[in-house]
Amino acid sequence: MPSPDSRTESLDDVVSHDHEVVIVGAGPAGLTAAFQFQKAGVSSTILEADSQVGGISRTAQRDGWRFDIGGHRFFTKVQPVEDLWHEILPDEDFLMRPRKSRIFYEGKYYDYPIKATNAFINLGPVEAVRCVASYAWAQIRPPKDQTNYEGWLVARFGWRLYRTFFKTYTEKLWGVPVSEMPADWAAQRVKGLSLGNAIVNALMPKRNQKEITSLIEEFQYPKYGPGMMWEVCQEKVEAQGSKVVTDTLVTKIEHADGRATSVVATSADGTTTEYPCTEVISSMPISHLLEAMDPPVPAEVKAAAADLRYRDYLIVALVLPDELVDFDDNWIYIHDPNVRTMRIQNFGSWSPYMVKPGFNTLGLEYTVWEGDDEWSSPDDKLVERAKRELEQLGLAKAGQIQDGFVVRQAKAYPIYDDRYRANVDVLRAWLAENTSNVHPVGRNGMFRYNNQDHSMFTAMLTVENILDGTTHDVWEVNVEEEYHEEKGSSLPELGQNRPPGSHGTGRDAPVISRETLERHQPSN
Repeated sequence: MPSPDSRTESLDDVVSHDHEVVIVGAGPAGLTAAFQFQKAGVSSTILEADSQVGGISRTAQRDGWRFDIGGHRFFTKVQPVEDLWHEILPDEDFLMRPRKSRIFYEGKYYDYPIKATNAFINLGPVEAVRCVASYAWAQIRPPKDQTNYEGWLVARFGWRLYRTFFKTYTEKLWGVPVSEMPADWAAQRVKGLSLGNAIVNALMPKRNQKEITSLIEEFQYPKYGPGMMWEVCQEKVEAQGSKVVTDTLVTKIEHADGRATSVVATSADGTTTEYPCTEVISSMPISHLLEAMDPPVPAEVKAAAADLRYRDYLIVALVLPDELVDFDDNWIYIHDPNVRTMRIQNFGSWSPYMVKPGFNTLGLEYTVWEGDDEWSSPDDKLVERAKRELEQLGLAKAGQIQDGFVVRQAKAYPIYDDRYRANVDVLRAWLAENTSNVHPVGRNGMFRYNNQDHSMFTAMLTVENILDGTTHDVWEVNVEEEYHEEKGSSLPELGQNRPPGSHGTGRDAPVISRETLERHQPSN
């Protein structure tokens, strides 16, 4: 009779051999899935198109400098994700960092949320009176059309506050005029955190007082950046038998009789490899996933995949002496319409381990369209522009910059136009009927503007469904409309008060008309 230990080993072997898992994408969702599978004794093959793991949450490394792709605060209301973070990294590898972000406008820093004294001092008495007058005029003569974001905001805050605190940053981020964005997004985004209300309250304290939601005061952060989490996760899953293959692009998902049978991928040297599979976890863009199906999907499904739109991103990291950086924020929002950068990261404030002694790196962020002039510009030109903009903002002299690096991230932001929901539903329906063992997870995998924690949670629930036979609807993750970094709030139960199959947009994102997008997005 076998001993208990040998019986356990044989059961583990059965579990492992029953599953041949291929994971497409080594970002937070993909590596979380690999980690969870490995804890159950199931090894997987993870295919990553980039040379580095982490996806949008990677930490770029250039000449010994480390910097985020967008900045990632480790804060979550999802306890299983919190627990997993600390399962991957030991507590000593996390720093507790103060949360600080401000708006930089006309050479002054505005606290966020707005504080009365700070706002009054920055605006000055003359501009303060003008803002009140503009606000009062908007109450008397509000815009006739309040169905768009601009009209909705102006009607509530006046033109001057709108131009100062809403217009510029929003247009830089999404690439379309605020006047062509929907007002219903404003109702979601501009709540207790409203910059306009805070300023009006500061200038007219006897009127319209509302409590401003308190944001978290500190957050966790891996000392070598968020990529550290995924670099360590890679090491752990590989040590236990999984395989991470980088610089490898998935080109085909072969399927038959309602299931995917293999994943075909091509490495950087042109070698093509076929990976048989019983399950596929995919965090690659869902549009690319459907386009990779072999046999091909029907024409109407292919059209739905091709019809999804994305906003792309690049960051220019500039190295300069530490004493020249006069702000300690994690980042500052740039509301100056005369420069293209929308936000500036302060990586020394994120972690002293990200920079070298005596120096700091500032990351100037830009959202772009893949293939446009900015995306395609040579790195040296982008670095020179970033230097000029930093000088124009009065934050440093161009000649004081020691070095500069550019990192591009395609498909960083799913764009919600008035056709996206129908398109995603078409893709989901086809997958469910024709490849039931293909499981989209994560931001791009689900075309959902998720935070890192929600992307991880979709992967965790998917693994449970596969191994334990549970029926979690991962499309229910992050459908609530009030996910902010707030104190004293908890995550609703999965699917609570939601009809089956409902799906929101995740983090705040406007639903923009396709007509608007086509006017402003260049054709590639």
